[in-house]
Amino acid sequence: MAFFTDTTVCIGCKACEVACKEWNDVPSTPLELTGFSYDNTGGLGSESWRAVKFVEQRLPEIRQQGADGAFVAAGQQGPDLRMVGTDGFAGTPDELDLTRADGDGRALAVDAAAGAGDFRWLMASDVCKHCTTAACLDVCPTGALFKTEFATVVLQDDICNGCGYCVPACPYGVVDRRPDDGRAFKCTMCYDRMKGDMTPACAQSCPTDSIMFGTWEDMRAAAGDRLEEVVAAGLPGAQLYGEDTENGVDGCGAFFLLLDDPEVYGLPPDPIATTKDLPGMWRAAARAAAAMAVGIAGVVLVAGRRRQR
Repeated sequence: MAFFTDTTVCIGCKACEVACKEWNDVPSTPLELTGFSYDNTGGLGSESWRAVKFVEQRLPEIRQQGADGAFVAAGQQGPDLRMVGTDGFAGTPDELDLTRADGDGRALAVDAAAGAGDFRWLMASDVCKHCTTAACLDVCPTGALFKTEFATVVLQDDICNGCGYCVPACPYGVVDRRPDDGRAFKCTMCYDRMKGDMTPACAQSCPTDSIMFGTWEDMRAAAGDRLEEVVAAGLPGAQLYGEDTENGVDGCGAFFLLLDDPEVYGLPPDPIATTKDLPGMWRAAARAAAAMAVGIAGVVLVAGRRRQR
């Protein structure tokens, strides 16, 4: 089973965060603003298994993307965005929406009363990626982490001994320990609900269907179809993230449709399971140990013969 998160329709309501906390009895988080964003969650952690990211892109950041990061919309064409002045504007914000451009890079005039033209919001509900090759599971010494019959990764907090090995092992920075007792926690994709043929709480509560849930094959097909729609609508910079079975974690059980590069959303562009090279490392270590043992045995044998002489 898998999540497909379509960030193009996320409205930042945080219903998924609330539903996750309520169903899984996850402690509440402070409501104070962080000062870095309108988002008060800040990111995934032991007490935030779902986290809606608020990315505010102002004009200079959007303009640096050029036409590849823009979309086509009906309207009157304005100045060429490739010929901006030293102040960085092709026109006044009241006259132009610099986030909108056609394939030739020309801005499209919009109604200033609509409030467009100064920035755009990129919102995305982040979650554990439920990697096919899960480094957190590989390093767990107690069996607290296991792969379910749904190909998801579950962390059993009652078995966790708080060693913390899983925290640095995760290439996405998802797993976190609670400061009071040191045990690790993360999203379980509502394993208990899935066993009862129920939809995970976050997907069930999403009012825009930004978070979709189903079999991996169905979600991958839906993601591909949606990507084609978004690109055809004039967003050639849109891309899928995490669906590739040949990526560094051999594919994810939670993948996303993004409107910008992964780094913009705080996601690693090329994550790699930190344990993928362990078998080769152990084989190399075994060969080195065997060679050392042969060498030591040779030295002992030669020394013994010399003493006999």
